[in-house]
Amino acid sequence: MSFIIGLDIGGSTTKIVGLQDGVMISKELVKASDPVASAFGALGKFISQNRLNLQQVERVMATGVGATYIQGNLLDIPTVRTAEFRAIGLGGLYVSGQREAIVVSMGTGTAIVRAAYHEVEHLIGSGVGGGTLLGLSSRMINVRDFSMFNNMAEKGDLSHIDLTIGDITREEIPGLLAETTASNFGKISDTATSEDIALGIVNLVFQSIGTAAVMAARQSQLREIVFTGNLTLVPSGKRVLKAFSDLYHMNIIVPDSAEFATAIGAALCEP
Repeated sequence: MSFIIGLDIGGSTTKIVGLQDGVMISKELVKASDPVASAFGALGKFISQNRLNLQQVERVMATGVGATYIQGNLLDIPTVRTAEFRAIGLGGLYVSGQREAIVVSMGTGTAIVRAAYHEVEHLIGSGVGGGTLLGLSSRMINVRDFSMFNNMAEKGDLSHIDLTIGDITREEIPGLLAETTASNFGKISDTATSEDIALGIVNLVFQSIGTAAVMAARQSQLREIVFTGNLTLVPSGKRVLKAFSDLYHMNIIVPDSAEFATAIGAALCEP
């Protein structure tokens, strides 16, 4: 009975999953002061919590920006660095159950790939992502805590922030609902609360990412778009993506374990 472990190593956070015969058995997230400590901590915690011995682990597959700091093997287990874009694509297909799709990885920034099991192609990236969301939040409402930000956004009212199609025309525009955003932050009022601004930031970030994803899907002649990464944990952001599904007739998928998709994809990559 052997296991393959996938690591998605960020600057200070590592996501780790274990696969046995292609089935995910466990997942963990570990934070530390640097990527090397984070990776070693995640692997040690995983082995301890799952009561494994080192001989049961066939190999470790590592990806992510922090993987560049890993030299040699982790805990004397064969350790291989794998291409992040391929890990993003394979992980997105795995958690969504799709055979082919556009996969969008929403981390600090955003990566968009066209994924099939035989080929993963990087299409485009964007600097808009979780870093944008928390950076704007820090400057505009003095909040950098992710959970606190999410709670605030859930209480916000976009009518105090965004200009909509219904605000600028009385006539119906074919294909666009009256509540469709015409301008992010285009109607921000003096009475807008911090909660309203938080929701406005979510709308801005997720609409920017969603627009790029829809364009990538159209270029690739696909309708399935899978969203993965930490930003899938933003409830109000999921609702923004659902609106894209209705507006552009796309199959928008935010699967379970989406935040672990890249780690899963790393484990699925060939050594």
